Formats: sequence, structure tokens, C-alpha cells
Amino acid sequence: MNLLTQINDKMPGFSKGQKLIANYITGHYDKAAFMTASKLGNTVGVSESTVVRFATELGYDGYPKMQKAMQEMIRDKLTSVQRIEVTENRFGNSDILSNVLNQDIEKIRKTIEETSKEDFTNAVRAIANARTIYIFAVRSSAALASFLGYYYSLIFENVKVISNYGETEIYEKLFRIGENDVIIGISFPRYSNAAVKAMTFARRRGAKVIALTDSMTSPLCTLSDYVLIAKSDMASVVDSLVAPLSMINALIVATVVELDEEVEQTFSRLEYIWEEYDVYRSKSEEEQN
Repeated sequence: MNLLTQINDKMPGFSKGQKLIANYITGHYDKAAFMTASKLGNTVGVSESTVVRFATELGYDGYPKMQKAMQEMIRDKLTSVQRIEVTENRFGNSDILSNVLNQDIEKIRKTIEETSKEDFTNAVRAIANARTIYIFAVRSSAALASFLGYYYSLIFENVKVISNYGETEIYEKLFRIGENDVIIGISFPRYSNAAVKAMTFARRRGAKVIALTDSMTSPLCTLSDYVLIAKSDMASVVDSLVAPLSMINALIVATVVELDEEVEQTFSRLEYIWEEYDVYRSKSEEEQN
């Protein structure tokens, strides 16, 4: 049941303090979702223990579970202005550098806990055996598609990165996709309608569909054969792509291991070309400087 519906149903039986919490959450759940129990209590004028008991009264196993429910409600609804307001409320005048880096560490930890190892293994095998690999992402996620596409283009012959195209161009890029192909769709809150449409199109054409997203509630999940969960911060003014990039790194490494000698031969040829055409600075050049 939706959190707000639960609150509305139980409102008549709440104590005075619980009603203060309920009314604040109902009107400001976009802000409450990122408050600690202590801060929420201070904001509405009740104790931290009252906030914890309120969460239990609603059937949650502690305040963090209720907080997660609030975050799920808004993960794809926050506007840019709301993100700025939430960021200011969360960090204020604190040590922003340490806070942001520690939160990114926490996102990687949660990614390890929540992503399916079986889906990851099956996704790598599907990629390794695909005729053509399509990588789709737009807006801020386009940077992830570019990074993954760069390395996969070194490993595979047929890799197509689709990002920042108009809707008509998207289908023009995808119209050859079929049963022997794979599409990796990347999208994080606020979710892209273009990603949903592209993955729906690919699925109808019989391609294997892999989603790289932040939650099983993402609209990409129901369209996918394999889901790779990478936690992303939906509230900060910019999207945190640390955990998604780590997942992509893992995909690349696992693909290299899966293909083994084939990839080794490919990179041996690349090293020869890089050296012949002086792509990278040599150690002797660095020592001269």
C-alpha cells in the first residue's frame, strides 16, 4: 500500500505528535525522504523516538524502511529545483567533500548487495555471444554509454552506441536489431521515456534486453531479460554515476575474462598499432622531460 494511503487510513488513531509527523510527510515527503529520524522530529517538534514509533505504527521495521518507502515514491518525480532544495537541506554548511564521497562509497556497497549475480553472469554471456551490441542511453547517462562503448568497440566488431538522438533517429539506429543482438539500456531517475521506448522496440524485435538502472521499480526492469542494479543518488543536484560506472567496469572485465584468448589477441594487435603510430607517450619520453 502507498505510504500516503497508509497515513490517511490510520490518521484518526494517531496521537498528537504522530499527526504532526503525518501532516508534514503528506505535504513535504520530498524533503522528509532525506531527513534522519532526529531531523524529522526536530522539524515537526517531536522526539526522535516518536518518529521511530510512527514508522512502526505504519508497519515498517524501523524508520529506515519508511524512509526508503518515501524515497521510492519520489525517485522519478523530483524536478531540478527540488533537487537543489533537497541538496541544501542534506548538506548545508557541512563537509560536502567527505559527505559526497562517503555517500558514493555507500552506493557501491548497496550495489554489491542488491544486484543479481546470476543476471550479471547471464548478461556477460549474452553480450559475448551477440551479433551486434547496442548501447542506449540519453541525457546524463550518455556519458556511461560512451565509456562502455569505447571499450566494447575495442573488444567487438559490431558495437553501436545510441545517445542524444531525436526520437526518429533512435528507431533508424535500431531498425536492424533482431534475435541475435543485445541491447544494453541505461537510465536512472528521472527515467528517460526514450530509453523505455527504445527497449520496448528492441524487445519486440526479439533482441536480448539488459537494463542498467537503480531499482527493480525502474520502468526498464519489466522490459529486460537481465537487470543490473547500480545505486544512484536521486536527490543531489547532479546524478551520482559512481556505482553505475563501477558496474560498467565489472561488465568490461567480466567480458574480457569470458572471451579470454580472443581478447588477448585483439589487444596484442592494438598495442602494435598504438606503438607504430605513437599513440601514447613512451617511458623514455617521460624521463627526458
